[in-house]
Amino acid sequence: MLLRKLHEMIDGKRVLLLGFGREGRALYRRMTQVGGYRSLGISDANEIKDAPEGVTLHIGADYQAAMREYDIVFKSPGIVLKPEYQPDKLSCRVTSLTELFLSAYRDQCIGITGTKGKSTTSSLLYHVLHEAGVPSVLGGNIGIPTAELYEQIGPETVIVMETGVHQLEYNHVSPKTAVFLNLYEEHLDHYGTFAYYAYCKENIYRNQKPGDLLICGEPSLPAEGDCQAEVLRLAKDDLNADVSLLGGNTMYYRGATCEIPADISLTGEHNRYNCAVVYALAKRLGLSDQQITDGIRSFQPLPHRLSPIGIYHGIRWYDDSISTACETCIQALNSLPDTDTVLIGGMDRGISYTQLLDYLHHSPVPHIILMSDSGKRILQEADAYPETLRSRMQYAADLPEAVAIAKKITQQGKICLMSPAAASYNVYQNFEKRGEHFKALAMADSVAEK
Repeated sequence: MLLRKLHEMIDGKRVLLLGFGREGRALYRRMTQVGGYRSLGISDANEIKDAPEGVTLHIGADYQAAMREYDIVFKSPGIVLKPEYQPDKLSCRVTSLTELFLSAYRDQCIGITGTKGKSTTSSLLYHVLHEAGVPSVLGGNIGIPTAELYEQIGPETVIVMETGVHQLEYNHVSPKTAVFLNLYEEHLDHYGTFAYYAYCKENIYRNQKPGDLLICGEPSLPAEGDCQAEVLRLAKDDLNADVSLLGGNTMYYRGATCEIPADISLTGEHNRYNCAVVYALAKRLGLSDQQITDGIRSFQPLPHRLSPIGIYHGIRWYDDSISTACETCIQALNSLPDTDTVLIGGMDRGISYTQLLDYLHHSPVPHIILMSDSGKRILQEADAYPETLRSRMQYAADLPEAVAIAKKITQQGKICLMSPAAASYNVYQNFEKRGEHFKALAMADSVAEK
């Protein structure tokens, strides 16, 4: 199905791959497999040392200008199109691997988005289905390009697809089953305004059809007429909602309830909320409560998501490098009340930190280390708060300095948590690299303790 749809899209066309990272390379392999295109180009800001033969390369700062020379452009996620190269300014069709994949398999897809929680929810759902013997695959924004899933997909396969906003920005096809977990300020350096960021996220359901399903929470519920799917409202502690987490530990779906096992590895109420979403989806697919709870119990959390590193220098270290928003840092601190030191800060994307400052003002956490660009801004904005907050804060230029300070001030037996509430790209390639560096720094000159 995927190859047939791809052939239909590119047959006789001048085709451009805009970006040649992992997704672009996966799509290139499929294009050469089906053939039929008139010509093929690759455009990227950076040099491609292993560029394939037989393609036209457009490399350098003005790489997006090549879009004018092609009929169809497959844009990689994360590339910010300059104003003059927006789709409405061009004669070519701007599309993506996500749109191609959904065009082929939308009826089998469960697309999961949200500012936070989408990776855990997607991975947990796939794990529950897989453990129950349901034919299923996992791909998308989680790091597995959907073009690599083709050989694993049969007519009955459930496709769990983590869908980030970069995949949704120019997307015109929505999955038959969509989940919109939450919406916070994020990626404003890319999208400019929160309103446009929210608009792009809403593409998860904007093109759904009658008979489709949307699970969605406030404030992202579609307005009347904006979504043709059946809408299930998602909330916490609300029996009037269709899907809910009750009392912090009971999964609820339209009158059915199930307790979350006490011995799960996931930490925090926000993750139990994700469990409730998985419960609803799995119930709709016919799984029993026992199958669902067995899957939740055996699931191992993804790295860098409120992950315990170990005890070093008498301190319990936790890595929450995935945290790039105020809400996720707040969730982390609520989940770990024994936190003595929290490390916050990274790339300044222009989001508001008022919510986090308000929380920290009333939080009992004794030591707040602010790092890098956004940390500097938070420290400045803290001047508007009582001295009781400012006195608990200190600034570190980077992560190594922050960890060095943490080792000196964190009380023995207590937690040092890194939950940056900021992106990592001003220093690190991604949040994974930041988390790995944090772990190495925490472990340095020490041995693991029990």
